[in-house]
Amino acid sequence: MKSLLMLVAVLFVGAVAVGDDTQPTTDPSPTFAPTTEPDNRGLTAEQMLSRMLRPSPSAARPLEPEGNGPGVDTTSGVGATAPKAPTLTLLREGTFIPDRVGRLSRTADGSQAQLTFDSDGKTMQDPPLLILPNLKLMAMENAVTSANRDLRFRISGTVTEYRGRNYVLLEKVVVVPDAMQQL
Repeated sequence: MKSLLMLVAVLFVGAVAVGDDTQPTTDPSPTFAPTTEPDNRGLTAEQMLSRMLRPSPSAARPLEPEGNGPGVDTTSGVGATAPKAPTLTLLREGTFIPDRVGRLSRTADGSQAQLTFDSDGKTMQDPPLLILPNLKLMAMENAVTSANRDLRFRISGTVTEYRGRNYVLLEKVVVVPDAMQQL
């Protein structure tokens, strides 16, 4: 209790020492930088709140996503190599892919890594997903380089969408063992 009283006394003495300078100064130059904001002195709390909540005409607005439905994969349909290839729709951004099996491959120009899914036995129409570079992709590339066989990977990740292609951000990657190794 005594220490609390001492703390209050110190705070009170500090406040008195700082004081409140209410005497006008003779220096005509302001001590603050001018602002383009309106002068809000003299407004009530409700007036201030309504002014703050009112949207500004120059306020930034969020960008709206392009298109209103799922897009089309640009590598399918007329963009595919095979004649009369089916047109495939893109997965929506934010879609989570849980435990899908696929193989690491390269795009036609060899510039990017992509994941080609093994067929799911139903539609067999899964376009390859470009893989966003991260440590999981590096581990996959290292495993393929050091192996003397074609590797299959069980992956989980989040899909993104950009310029008519789907990308995947890998979160989990596991090498699927061959059937021979399981015996």
